[in-house]
Amino acid sequence: METRKERRYLIFALVVIAIYLSPLFILQENAHIRVHDNLDSNLAWYKVLARSGELFGGVNGAIPQIINGLLSRNAFGTEYSVIVWLYAIFPTMVAYGFSQALTRVVAFFGMYLLLKKHLLPGERWMTLNVAASLAFALTPFWPSGMLSTLGMPLALWAFLNIRNGEGTLKDYLVLTLLPLYSSIVLGFFFFLSAMAVFWLVDLLKGKGWNFRFLFSIAYMSFVYMIVEYRLLFSFLFKGEPNSRDEYFHAELPLWRVARLTLKNYVFGHTHVMTVHTLFILPATLIALYFVFSKKLWKQEKLFVFLFTLNFVLSLWYAFWFYEGWLPITKKFHFMDTFNFARYHFLRPLVIYASFALALKIISLQGFSWSKTAKWLAVMQILLLGLFNDEIIYQKKPSVKQFYAEELFQEIKEHIALPQEEYRVASIGIHPAIAQYNGFYTLDTYNNFYPLSYKHEFRKIIEQELAKNKTIRKYFDKWGGRCYIFTAQLGKRYMIKKDSKRHLRDLQLNTDVFKELGGTFIFSALPIDNAEENQLTLEKVFVSKLSAWKIYLYKTM
Repeated sequence: METRKERRYLIFALVVIAIYLSPLFILQENAHIRVHDNLDSNLAWYKVLARSGELFGGVNGAIPQIINGLLSRNAFGTEYSVIVWLYAIFPTMVAYGFSQALTRVVAFFGMYLLLKKHLLPGERWMTLNVAASLAFALTPFWPSGMLSTLGMPLALWAFLNIRNGEGTLKDYLVLTLLPLYSSIVLGFFFFLSAMAVFWLVDLLKGKGWNFRFLFSIAYMSFVYMIVEYRLLFSFLFKGEPNSRDEYFHAELPLWRVARLTLKNYVFGHTHVMTVHTLFILPATLIALYFVFSKKLWKQEKLFVFLFTLNFVLSLWYAFWFYEGWLPITKKFHFMDTFNFARYHFLRPLVIYASFALALKIISLQGFSWSKTAKWLAVMQILLLGLFNDEIIYQKKPSVKQFYAEELFQEIKEHIALPQEEYRVASIGIHPAIAQYNGFYTLDTYNNFYPLSYKHEFRKIIEQELAKNKTIRKYFDKWGGRCYIFTAQLGKRYMIKKDSKRHLRDLQLNTDVFKELGGTFIFSALPIDNAEENQLTLEKVFVSKLSAWKIYLYKTM
């Protein structure tokens, strides 16, 4: 009976996930998905890498299509990642749909196994376990992060099995396969270091060396080193200075650190969205009240620990940007180039595990409270349904409108030269669009490219940066977006075709642009003083299937 009931619950959860994913498979390129750190970057990178001939390129290889071949092959990650192969084999939106499905299904079963075996065992809590796991699987995770955060419950389940002396081949299979669909810098470095601390605490408590547990942590770390060998090579054998060498994070005064702590704790972060504010946060606070009022500290020490850890992770995230770090970061440069703030990437696991425990605590307070717990779970799932990409991003361009392949094919045919023979840059739209369509660009969005190129490219926009403090600081203290910024547009690079604006008083150093090989500029707006910038308008391109109107300018 229990097995049949459990099977029904699991099938129901998978049906909900399928419904949630259905817009991606039904609409395909007409679907609306996240732009930030997705359409504007990763999806184009996968396509560029697939056709570059450098998928298996050496550690000193380069991507010829971007910044004159100065972008390292290592900047596009490992060929041992399944997501790279999905985009190499399938059309973009088929690959995207498969990736979403794989991630969410693994997230669901990983959290369910963790809760069922280690946190909330017993048939009594089956409903809560399924509900909390389903909610976890529906969180709007960062797509190219894959299982970097949503795979943590499955990894923790395997590690706890091994720690408790119950490890089998399937646990090591989990630890072997997860690195093939996740990133160590986007989640698992922080998770594995947390596991190491967990092992150390066990040791200090007198529970012995537990070599099985220690070996499993070392084993998964070793698998990551093999999979992420490009990243490891770039870290150990640092060549010329790169753009990350001018990334400076320690700049916030203490009062802003306190504000950022509260903001992160209550609302979360764009790369690890947990959507916990409306229902999960109240549920955990209600549960904490019962723990306090009924002195349930010993019985619910795991919940109290997770509740505290959740706040500590937000505090650490905000504190990483505290200006007091500056003297230390100047002495130890790796503290600027590696983002240790990402320990907060553990929060989805912590928040949803504590949510399940909170629902249990609330359920134990009587019949009416039991109903309240179930309604909190239902409302959280319904809320996450409203965070479906097709709803959240419906006012953004669809994938087809964003990449505008038909429009850029017209531009390519108008130029009528092999794309590798000239270089382009964009104003008012992301350079990823041109890259996706096969153009060789002088601009890019990457956080690992030669610092010398950043400085040379800066000369093109030097006068524009001087007029706008926001973009000057954004470019100089980070520079991941190596764009042709303008003082007038600032950090706006999605100017749609219905815009009535003009670019006025634009001041570009076109000589440097030409020295770098630049011939054409794709501008989303007309440039009123084009001639002053040694630019001539070739033609205006517009299409019903495109979100953009492109003014094609050529250097004189």
